[in-house]
Amino acid sequence: MKQASSGDSKKIVGVFYKANEYATKNPNFLGCVENALGIRDWLESQGHQYIVTDDKEGPDCELEKHIPDLHVLISTPFHPAYVTAERIKKAKNLKLLLTAGIGSDHIDLQAAAAAGLTVAEVTGSNVVSVAEDELMRILILMRNFVPGYNQVVKGEWNVAGIAYRAYDLEGKTIGTVGAGRIGKLLLQRLKPFGCNLLYHDRLQMAPELEKETGAKFVEDLNEMLPKCDVIVINMPLTEKTRGMFNKELIGKLKKGVLIVNNARGAIMERQAVVDAVESGHIGGYSGDVWDPQPAPKDHPWRYMPNQAMTPHTSGTTIDAQLRYAAGTKDMLERYFKGEDFPTENYIVKDGELAPQYR
Repeated sequence: MKQASSGDSKKIVGVFYKANEYATKNPNFLGCVENALGIRDWLESQGHQYIVTDDKEGPDCELEKHIPDLHVLISTPFHPAYVTAERIKKAKNLKLLLTAGIGSDHIDLQAAAAAGLTVAEVTGSNVVSVAEDELMRILILMRNFVPGYNQVVKGEWNVAGIAYRAYDLEGKTIGTVGAGRIGKLLLQRLKPFGCNLLYHDRLQMAPELEKETGAKFVEDLNEMLPKCDVIVINMPLTEKTRGMFNKELIGKLKKGVLIVNNARGAIMERQAVVDAVESGHIGGYSGDVWDPQPAPKDHPWRYMPNQAMTPHTSGTTIDAQLRYAAGTKDMLERYFKGEDFPTENYIVKDGELAPQYR
């Protein structure tokens, strides 16, 4: 590869989670600090500087040291580098913010737009991974799986303790709030289960897709939610959706409703979820997104009854990592050549936010 001249040399910083002893267990485990999306040799062979860290919080963290002179910042939704207006102000050379994955709400998008930065993500890279995970969570909650597993681990055997709140998925009403790429895939995967499928979104699906999934469009969210036995959150975190599921909205849901949220933790009002799960108004809550991330040890969702929470893993399967690493490399190659990215990857371009974030 042609060596870039020193004038073209860029400082690129990647913020990923540390894999420690797991880093060497799979050669395709690219999304961690140690393997750094598999692009280190390529970047350095082109004369660029590539710094990778997991240390992203507070005034003395490793990321903060590089903010004043970095050109490109790569982060993931799984271990997000929170890019505040204050950080953007300090970053005099910053031109490009890349999300290795989907969901760029860890960035102050208004501040990025005002500063003329480009924000992009690898659209579509982990939609299958997240949709599969949502289907798994629906079944885990519906069948009351986690308490059964915990009985086995503890050496117990109490069928009644599981069976009294275990149900079939067939015949239940499932509603997805948001029917973009992930929501559509989920509806397609739910079709064989014989559920009553509803969806709410800014845009109605094409008639042939509605026919294929059997899903019905409900324009008014307040009309859809009380009908649902299961609600799946599939919308981005924006100023409009932040804290949307508050005490008042949760109060309108069917008693015993199951909620799956792999979208963003901050869409839910934290304490309202805890109170509703403890009272039984929410029959079960499962997801892998928290606010903030990583979630502190005292986060109350860790200790709610009837929860099936995990760290943010749904979109970082090995298959997804291969896709979002390749997508990040592709965008960096285009950036170095001064070429545009695929249109759907842009979150902020020329001072304009993508429609889903407006």
